[in-house]
Amino acid sequence: MRIFCKTFVFNLLAFIFLLQMQNINAQNNTEKMKNPLLQKSTLQYQAPDFSAIKDEHFKPAFDYGLKINVQEVEAIANNPAKPTFQNTVLALETSGEVLSRATGIFYNLAGSNTNPVLQAIEAEYAPIFSGHSDKIYLNSKLYKRIKALDLSKLKGEDKRLTEYYLQQFELAGANLSDADKEKMKKINEELATLSTLFGNKLLLARKNGAVLFDNASDLDGLSDAEIEAAKQKAKEAGYENKYLIGLLNTTQQPLLVSLKNRASREKIFKSSWYRAEKSDEGDTRETLEKLARLRLQKANLMGKKSFAEWKLQDQMAKTPQPAMDLLAKIAAPAVTKAKAEAKEIQDLIDAQNGGFKLEAWDWNFYAEQVRKAKYDLNESQIKPYFEITSVLENGVFFAAKQMYGITFKEHKDLPVYNPDVKVYEVFDEKGTSIAIYYLDFYTRDNKNGGAWMNNVVNQSHYLKQKPVIVNVYNFSKPVDGNPSLISFDDVTTMFHEFGHTLHGLFANQEYVSLSGTSVPRDFVEFPSQINEHAALDPAVLKNYAIHYQTKQPIPQELIDKIKKSETFNKGYDVTEILAASTLDMAWHSVEKESDFKPALIFEKEALEKYGLLVNEVPTRYHTPYFAHIWGGGYSAGYYAYTWSKTLDYNVFDWMQANGGMTRENCERFKKYILSVGNSVDLNKAFQELIGHDMQIEPYLKNAGLLVK
Repeated sequence: MRIFCKTFVFNLLAFIFLLQMQNINAQNNTEKMKNPLLQKSTLQYQAPDFSAIKDEHFKPAFDYGLKINVQEVEAIANNPAKPTFQNTVLALETSGEVLSRATGIFYNLAGSNTNPVLQAIEAEYAPIFSGHSDKIYLNSKLYKRIKALDLSKLKGEDKRLTEYYLQQFELAGANLSDADKEKMKKINEELATLSTLFGNKLLLARKNGAVLFDNASDLDGLSDAEIEAAKQKAKEAGYENKYLIGLLNTTQQPLLVSLKNRASREKIFKSSWYRAEKSDEGDTRETLEKLARLRLQKANLMGKKSFAEWKLQDQMAKTPQPAMDLLAKIAAPAVTKAKAEAKEIQDLIDAQNGGFKLEAWDWNFYAEQVRKAKYDLNESQIKPYFEITSVLENGVFFAAKQMYGITFKEHKDLPVYNPDVKVYEVFDEKGTSIAIYYLDFYTRDNKNGGAWMNNVVNQSHYLKQKPVIVNVYNFSKPVDGNPSLISFDDVTTMFHEFGHTLHGLFANQEYVSLSGTSVPRDFVEFPSQINEHAALDPAVLKNYAIHYQTKQPIPQELIDKIKKSETFNKGYDVTEILAASTLDMAWHSVEKESDFKPALIFEKEALEKYGLLVNEVPTRYHTPYFAHIWGGGYSAGYYAYTWSKTLDYNVFDWMQANGGMTRENCERFKKYILSVGNSVDLNKAFQELIGHDMQIEPYLKNAGLLVK
């Protein structure tokens, strides 16, 4: 009789909980009728209907999504039934559907096609979303329910998802006292506001940093198409018969490779370097200094000495020390090689009777000449073979078919958020449709710098969702029917970002939180870096490197030169990224607020301390415009690119020893890496793939940094 009563009561409580959840999902249907963000898109795979989505839809969608999600979370936390995976972890995982959809679409637009309205909304809701996250992850009742689950009785992704949420709650501060939770909420709110402010200031600084030239002769060395694009950009900005060169996110600017006028190079470089430190509305220094202090306060509240110590707990490195050890081991040989490269360049300048000492704005221009002298190769020779559409369709897509069997078909019937955006449907080797893929190639003043991949819709078997993915780039848009010719570095970027796309396409998880690219920062770049190697695969290269005029494939002689020059300038390349990585870790390893100094002084002293202050080799990102760490998610995590690159070189060496990037090897890579998301122990998956843990020697060897 007692057993019957317990069962009856349990079923009654479960029924009441189910009714609560149904009522939450059913209410306010009238609000959904006119707002396309409040219901699933009816387009293929829930691809957003950008033709129907307007700026004014976001705030109502956010407000509605926040309200419903709060009700869902409260219902889970206050459920009188005994905690189970289904009524607690799974219920939490599947909550917030409207909010997730609206924010996913919004932040893609805010990064790639923003405007003053979206910027204002982003600034307004940053603290609101931070507070909402705290309502979930600082909810003691919810945390206790998850902690009460017996992990030994869970298996597979159910167990992994439970462990994931436990860690997220504890990282957020679920174990804090009520008083400290209130402090944490306030800090998180301020951090969200400041991070958004930094991003908006930087966008303005980048736009205002564009360099105006009076005469075409100032741009001697650029192609006719590049000069015409600069003239068109100036005209659009209100300057007739002048030439405007916009800035990209990095310190060095691509056009410095070609510009013959040293004064013009210096002007562009300095505009890039000083863009966000002009004591105007685009000056980011005060904002980032506040961010750094608040992050330390947050870490201290969590019982950690530094923000880096707190942040790296769920990464492959686990603590800052292994990350810094890796950077230090590579830094010494990288700087040594960079100094040798600098001497080669200075010798060339002297031989040409230049009469000046090598400066940062000279490096790329003269390095290109050194490369030409050493390898008889320069950008003007190879660029005509890299027309952007051919690189995409005959290179990136062709390689994906060769390595994984997938194919692409352009869609003309799905709406886009900008006329430049293309859409493709993706099919597996059996011809089954598996995803929708958006591509946004060209730079705009209202687009963030850099290149990236986003999931617009995340893969989930449980939710019966297939991935909808976007790749965003910042290539110069051709004008007047000219072809879009890109450098080999740009080609590599395309293959890199598509590597992220492959990681999303092959996601094979039950739950969104474990799906695809939802992995640690120091792992997420690894699959994309592996895909970079496909750009130089002989069969792939000859298929896409077609001269845009003669239609002839790139000759083997040029291919050999490109391959021989692979380690050229690596001292510079590695030093600039290590400088940025070390700078990031220095900012986030401070243990006492009194050790912080004004941004420019702090940067100089940090780079000096680690032997990375090399005048001719500026850090890839100067502190005031280091968007990855102040406006993005890479705080205390920029080292991840080097960590992932080390993983990449280990696997590349394994592939080379076993026949190269064959279908068999790539399928093995897909099995152990691309398809597992965060559903397994990734250190173990890596070890199972190649038979040993990560080693540093493959990095030093492939980057040409081994001391001989």
